[in-house]
Amino acid sequence: MSAMRAIPALIVCAVLAACSVPGPGEAPDGIWDPNEAGNRKTHEFNRKLDKRVLRGSGNGYTRTVPEGVRKSVSNFADTTSLPQTVVNQILQGRPGPATRNTLRFAVNATLGFGGIADVASNMGMPKDESDFGETLHVWGVPEGAYVELPFLGPSTERDTAGRVVDLVTDPLSYVLPVGARRTATAARIVAKVGERGEFSGTVDSLLYDSADSYAQLRLIYLQNRRFELDGTEGAAGDYIDPEEIDTEGF
Repeated sequence: MSAMRAIPALIVCAVLAACSVPGPGEAPDGIWDPNEAGNRKTHEFNRKLDKRVLRGSGNGYTRTVPEGVRKSVSNFADTTSLPQTVVNQILQGRPGPATRNTLRFAVNATLGFGGIADVASNMGMPKDESDFGETLHVWGVPEGAYVELPFLGPSTERDTAGRVVDLVTDPLSYVLPVGARRTATAARIVAKVGERGEFSGTVDSLLYDSADSYAQLRLIYLQNRRFELDGTEGAAGDYIDPEEIDTEGF
């Protein structure tokens, strides 16, 4: 257990040392992508994976599974992610949101029948997510270069490290039996597949109708992520609503 506790600290140290920062004039448009050639290859892999697997699975899921069942799966996935959110909000020095999400977890895990119903939102405790990438941002770690990850998609050096830390600091992974952990993981995966089906038109337009899907996905991810982090990293413009994207001529 002590070794597991040391992993996040080692990763943070590696991030602090490894997150690249553009020199003067190297990223005038706010996009630092020194590994674009490799990222584009990963993007093509992800695009083929989406076309062959995810698009059909997402559309099939939304067509065949009743909306109420899909909502229950999403609620359960959200409930199981709340302890991780609370950990990050504590690390960010945000006791108010951490307390609210602790109560949200308690309410939905009990009154919400194990998390399949979102009772807490109706009681004034809406969904509020956080991750270790945001924690690193609060701690002053630079964004680093843009990265596209296999299977996972757009990220940055900082957020990539955050994903790894989140994997080893999830409180539920230390208290739930193996079967329950697998159920929680499966619910999160299925919820993501459902999101792919729900926003199928927008995603298809972005990935398959735009002239340069890589560049557009990179722009949308960076601007939205910076907006989520309060726009403090020089985002050019504000939040982009994926539903309002016009890919014609891009």
